[in-house]
Amino acid sequence: MGVTRRVFLRAAIAATAVGTVGATGTVLAPTASAASSPGDVVGRISVGYQGWFACVGDGAPINGWWHWSQDWGRSPSPNNTNITCWPDVREYTNTYQTSYAALGNGRPATLFSSYDQQTVNTHFLWMQQNSIDTAALQRFNPTGGEGPTRDAMATKVRSAAESYGRKFYIMYDVSNWTNMQSEIKTDWTTKMSAHTASSAYAKQNGRPVVCIWGFGFNDPNHPFTADACLDVVNWFKGQGCYVIGGVPREWRTGTGGSRPGFLGVYHAFNMISPWMVGAIGNVTEADNAYTTYTVGDQADCNANGIDYQPCVLPGDVSGRQRAHGDFMWRQFYNMVRAGVQGIYISMFDEYNEGNQIAKTAETQDWVPTNSGFLALDEDGTACSADYYLRLTGDGGRMLKGQIALTATRPTQPTVPAGGDTTPPAAPGALTVTGHTGDSVSLAWNPSTDNVGVTGYRVLRVSGSTSTQVGTTSAASFTVTGLGASTAYTFDVVALDAAGNVSQPSNQVTVTTDPPSGTTNLALHRPTSESSHTQIYASGNATDGDTSTYWESANNAFPQWVQVDLGAATGIKRIVLNLPPATAWATRTQTISVQGSTDGSTFTQLLASAGYTFDPVTGNTATLTLPSTVTTRHVRLTFTANNGWPAGQVSEFQVFGV
Repeated sequence: MGVTRRVFLRAAIAATAVGTVGATGTVLAPTASAASSPGDVVGRISVGYQGWFACVGDGAPINGWWHWSQDWGRSPSPNNTNITCWPDVREYTNTYQTSYAALGNGRPATLFSSYDQQTVNTHFLWMQQNSIDTAALQRFNPTGGEGPTRDAMATKVRSAAESYGRKFYIMYDVSNWTNMQSEIKTDWTTKMSAHTASSAYAKQNGRPVVCIWGFGFNDPNHPFTADACLDVVNWFKGQGCYVIGGVPREWRTGTGGSRPGFLGVYHAFNMISPWMVGAIGNVTEADNAYTTYTVGDQADCNANGIDYQPCVLPGDVSGRQRAHGDFMWRQFYNMVRAGVQGIYISMFDEYNEGNQIAKTAETQDWVPTNSGFLALDEDGTACSADYYLRLTGDGGRMLKGQIALTATRPTQPTVPAGGDTTPPAAPGALTVTGHTGDSVSLAWNPSTDNVGVTGYRVLRVSGSTSTQVGTTSAASFTVTGLGASTAYTFDVVALDAAGNVSQPSNQVTVTTDPPSGTTNLALHRPTSESSHTQIYASGNATDGDTSTYWESANNAFPQWVQVDLGAATGIKRIVLNLPPATAWATRTQTISVQGSTDGSTFTQLLASAGYTFDPVTGNTATLTLPSTVTTRHVRLTFTANNGWPAGQVSEFQVFGV
């Protein structure tokens, strides 16, 4: 179990007090000089994303009430809990019954599972709606029993980030990781680096972002030597990564919560992100931390060409720290006036420590009656469930200069009566601008709104059912992963920042192109593979039977399967199928294509991309090469699958010109 970070810090907090400058102090920071230009973390708001909640019955490999309760084998209850406040679960499709009493309004006390893709999608939709740029997926030691579930969560986060136009990166927490120095390298090389192929993976200065949290902390959970830590930092930089360090707040002085002798490690990072949870809990302490840490930290980073990403926290609900947003906003104000390069929010979904910004119970009507939990209105000020998401959005706008620096929060705890309740106008003139055998390109006239349009949802319509197939901030979108020779109907709706949704646009119906070529060159041809599990060997992929399939070893991306066409042959199109049974839910697999004439030297034929297999359209995907290529051996390389942690194909078909 990855324990909460606050545990590590209490001794250091007691030993090192923050300074004593008043809350109205006006000490100014020196002018900052950013080491890097804006990217996916510089000039951006990043949120820590735990993704570590599971429930019995959700299908997660961990098969327990992961992080909801002390004893994961028993349902959460007042006597078996691991959280300090209650989430608002109204927007989740699936929730799971607990042993708490009903909520104050009589509704059942249910909790969400991070393992449900819809849960992760909902979280990333909230990020999109509130202009939160980047999510740092927490990854504790993955070599134990939590590993398979954490591996799957990385795939789910990738899918959601791609769907909702957000960025994500891997944030290793090395707490209690005994063989960290070698195992973290293996984990990156064999598993996590595959996700950098995603268009949603965060890049800074053109390099994939990785964060390592926990080097230099002065406690028994982080016993690593400076030499070992420096080796890991330099190894990741040698892999071409931009490396962030989650470090103690006293990193610069090597006192209190920091081990001495680590300054060389800290200065090796591309970005420094000091940890503040447990150190501050009110506006006065936030101001003291600004003068004690932030000003000097920024100056040190400027002098050493390091980007600076301090931590901002909403406050512990159970500790009555939030002050209806004043505490969090004061931190935003202090960080922006210091000229920081980025801001890290702790955390998005940390219901354990009560520092989450994700939607939370507004009043006792939304809290189990026997729980003793406080709600967001604990100080007498009504706060909507999404208040801290909205506050974070405004903090990001102030960081980016989109609103002026101000010590007074612009965000009201609840949307005032008479606030923005006007939805955008419906998008106009939806048209089809192109189509292939597996895609349809759409364009429309931009919508208008009394405040501003923030984006669009593209919907596939079937009878009375509409299914979201993509989101975009532009007035155009290409829907991929469709079946050939199939009719599809689409419409589009517009959104604004208040969550208002327009009426749909006009509908358009289009039929995808027929497949080019009719002979399956791979049928009954010999195959080979990187691995398979149980009876699901690669020969199943060319046997002409869609009920049989190849499945690679689980939790071990990348994986590959290939077919030998028998002779060098011109190919143009690959059609992949999964079993059409309804038990195979929609999933997106990330696949690239390689070819070889001799079976040993392969060249890239098609770059890595995500392909969606949907039972509604026959669980099929078409991969079209840019031009006809002559090859004998055709290989598919799988690096992700958001429906199962393995590569999967029931029929691997290859067609010529």
